[in-house]
Amino acid sequence: MVTIEKMTTQHLAEVITLGVVEAQKQFVGSIDDILKNANAQIRPHVIFTEDQIVGFFLIDTTYAEKYDFVSQSHSIGLRSFFIDKKYQGKGYAKQAILALSNYLSEAYPNHSTIYLTVNCQNPIAKGLYLKGGFEDTNTLYHGGAAGPQHIMVKALV
Repeated sequence: MVTIEKMTTQHLAEVITLGVVEAQKQFVGSIDDILKNANAQIRPHVIFTEDQIVGFFLIDTTYAEKYDFVSQSHSIGLRSFFIDKKYQGKGYAKQAILALSNYLSEAYPNHSTIYLTVNCQNPIAKGLYLKGGFEDTNTLYHGGAAGPQHIMVKALV
């Protein structure tokens, strides 16, 4: 079973060792680059199984201000979600996505929906998000560095 927490400085030494396989780097990037995006509005979170950090993501509280495809002002954005290469294929991503709605509704009570974009060349990730209750808006975002991306949305509990 996975748990999710806001990242703190105590997690940093472990977080900087996280990464994905080479083929996934075009979609996620390196942890060093991801952490450069973290600030007061874009908060890093860690995914645990037992006492081990197995994954990471960012929550962007200014997503609705940055992207015109976000139709609801009380929305947040999921960015840079990944499970470390050593822990992929064990069901942790699915567990984390399923736990995300409850976690975010408590951590961000003033937000009612969550958006994300997933690269069109990444059908495994898209399938994961669909299984986790995200809906494909059937529109594409064309501003991604690795090509067009599906825009997905989910209501928070």
